[in-house]
Amino acid sequence: MTVDTATDAEATTVREAVDRLLAEHPPSSTDRVAFLGAQFDAGLAWVHFPEGKGGRGLRRGLQSIVNRRLEEAGAPSAAAGNPLGYSMGAPTVLAWGTEEQHHRYLRPLFTGEERWCQLFSEPGAGSDLAGVATRAVKDGDTWTINGQKVWNSMASISDIGMLVARTDPEKAKHSGLTYFVIDMHAPGVDVRPLRQMTGEAEFNEVYLTDTRVPDANRLGGEGEGWKVSLATLMNERVMFASESMEIGPVDKALAIYHARETTDPELRSRMIDLYVRTRILGLSNARAAANLAAGTPGPEGSTGKIGFSEINQLGYELCVDLMGDEGALYDDYEMHEFTVEDMHARRVPDVRRSFLRSRANSIEGGTSEIMRNILAERVLGLPPEHRVDKDRPFSQVPRN
Repeated sequence: MTVDTATDAEATTVREAVDRLLAEHPPSSTDRVAFLGAQFDAGLAWVHFPEGKGGRGLRRGLQSIVNRRLEEAGAPSAAAGNPLGYSMGAPTVLAWGTEEQHHRYLRPLFTGEERWCQLFSEPGAGSDLAGVATRAVKDGDTWTINGQKVWNSMASISDIGMLVARTDPEKAKHSGLTYFVIDMHAPGVDVRPLRQMTGEAEFNEVYLTDTRVPDANRLGGEGEGWKVSLATLMNERVMFASESMEIGPVDKALAIYHARETTDPELRSRMIDLYVRTRILGLSNARAAANLAAGTPGPEGSTGKIGFSEINQLGYELCVDLMGDEGALYDDYEMHEFTVEDMHARRVPDVRRSFLRSRANSIEGGTSEIMRNILAERVLGLPPEHRVDKDRPFSQVPRN
């Protein structure tokens, strides 16, 4: 069988499986959790995952067939209801988890019965993730965790947190970390929402005070937290890059441009530039997806993350400029609790809200400066910056 024939056969198999799913579980009359559970059981959650774990052991690129067909049918989206779990938690659990952890976490994660958040950044460890000071001390089969995390997206509505903590301060900072999956409702977990300039409180700070976590909730070995974290971060960048293609600012800017019959040559030039940038990023993402194996994405994902940030910021700035005075009429600054409904609404938000929210894009998920450092060092092979604290025990590294 040739590669082309095999590929066609796999695509046909996936299409037939989607048709069966829709016939047996019509989205219009099937409960959201029930439909997503059936999708998982059919191996259509992540087709490149192994059988029995939400997949079929096929090529990653075939997932686009599933997603497109289900969206056309009005089916619920696991990614929309649990974006961090779907795009970051699942591949990390698959790569580093035990068989028990695969079966414990993957299905409820996909159905949205357990929403996930990321507990990485700290007040003194943002871009320098290896500098986290949150401490985890082992006591028999459990760990006691104390510390503070910050800028934790959707932590207030999450059930599970992906946590990196320091378990050995006498080792170098990259070597003394361990990765845990923790219960966000456990005693000692205090989530405090942070109000943004959009008015909502999507981000949070999380305080952990004598929080007990079973050793069974550890992903990877003790001291392997940095390696496990990289799996999460690489998939996070792929997530951001793919988001740039979802009802992006170029479509909205074009709609406003045509609706207002704009003749300003400067705005027209910016519209053309935005369109070209978006097309180039789309082609780059498609090429990266075609070359991506089922394992952890590589550092090239930083290219998509930078592109996403720039297009979102330039695009929504163009949108409000095209709207003229009306672009300044955003008055939804009342503090309100972030909800699951807010996540779904973000797919077609007000462009003025998107303009304000886009300022975070070049910071969250790794700053654009860090992304460029990664590309320089790990893709282009340029000499890294000198780091005086890289090999010193963390306990001897000066901290503010």
